[in-house]
Amino acid sequence: MGSADFTPFFDFAIALFIGALVGIEREKRQKEDLARGDILQRGTGGLRTFILFAEAGALAAWLAVKLSAPVIFVGAGVLVTAVVVAGYVAASRQPGQLGLTTEVAAIVTYLLGGTVIFGHAEIAVALAIATSAALAFRRPLHHAVKKLDRDDLFAGLKLLIATFIVLPVLPDRTVDPWQALNPWRMWWLVILISGLSLVGYAATRALGARRGIPLTGLFGGIVSSTAVTLALTRQSREAGGHASLHHALATGILLAWATMFARIGVVLAALDLPLLRRLGPLLVVGLGVAAAAAAWHHHRGRAGKQRAEDVPLRNPFRLAAAIRFALLFAFVLLMMRGVERYLPSAGLYVVAALAGATDVDPITLSLASPAREATATTAAIAIAIAAASNTIVKCALVAVLGAPPLRRHLLVATAAVLGSGALILLATL
Repeated sequence: MGSADFTPFFDFAIALFIGALVGIEREKRQKEDLARGDILQRGTGGLRTFILFAEAGALAAWLAVKLSAPVIFVGAGVLVTAVVVAGYVAASRQPGQLGLTTEVAAIVTYLLGGTVIFGHAEIAVALAIATSAALAFRRPLHHAVKKLDRDDLFAGLKLLIATFIVLPVLPDRTVDPWQALNPWRMWWLVILISGLSLVGYAATRALGARRGIPLTGLFGGIVSSTAVTLALTRQSREAGGHASLHHALATGILLAWATMFARIGVVLAALDLPLLRRLGPLLVVGLGVAAAAAAWHHHRGRAGKQRAEDVPLRNPFRLAAAIRFALLFAFVLLMMRGVERYLPSAGLYVVAALAGATDVDPITLSLASPAREATATTAAIAIAIAAASNTIVKCALVAVLGAPPLRRHLLVATAAVLGSGALILLATL
């Protein structure tokens, strides 16, 4: 039995996403027109209707390809066009009283039934579930769109443009004589930072700051604790004097820092157990101190007079800020390559400090190998220096970009992490 081909499922998921994207914009525009009293401008479809439009088109095209019968796609297009025209005519006669969800759902159901008979029951069942969900979750979907404002929509579109239009055309190779700068990877860093900003904002809006921000820090730290620090630090400027929100932001940042130590441990466990045994106490202490500080700030945030959820936040998405950080990242990479090439006598520790300023993973991966030239003790010290350098850089980001309360919280936490780490390092290495 061959392995399953999931390509059609991904293709249909993309089609539904496209329908949702257009539907969100149309629904937002309709609500704005209605708020202005411009009822005649009300459209005949919103989020759910456009999802179903996209599903109908994708199903018709898929069946047309599978059966080598383009007339299926053409016929479905005629049906959808007829429904839209009929809806427009009816809406012009009875403004504000019409929706097309049921009509388009009927077209989709017709195509799904044909899909089963043509021998593709799995696709039909999966899409039937998606269709039923779109129809059943009417209130949650409309409520989610209602909570979005125009800035949120523009931010999401900018991120999609950066990801699916700009990123694919960039070369995935180094373009400088020192083999340090890769445009594709640099732009991916911009997308990562911007995406984490949006994810953190969305989680805060959906779950409240007390839960959304810590979850952003915890899961974002798996990818990049530096990016999480930058994303959450910029939100602190919107918090003003609301202490509870500053504690929530500190919780998220510190959880990302704790995740960094866990990530180093996972890499060493997979590649070099003897090196893990040497660095284990340092990693456990670093993770424990950061997690304990996060727990303290979480408790302080809950004990505040004003809940973090009561503080209004604006969308923190700023491509320009992410680009500036990526340029700083590029500068550090060039410095590291320069030290490696022109000052080899400076040694592994200098390279580790420079590399750790941006990310601890490259130096960890390069040293967690039996083929390394350095001794186990030297490698352990170098990784510890990289982790300390990364922590200091993240603290500097908070000190420069963060609001004063967050700055104070993280300076104390940084001193605790570095101080305890230094004591363990001296005692064990």
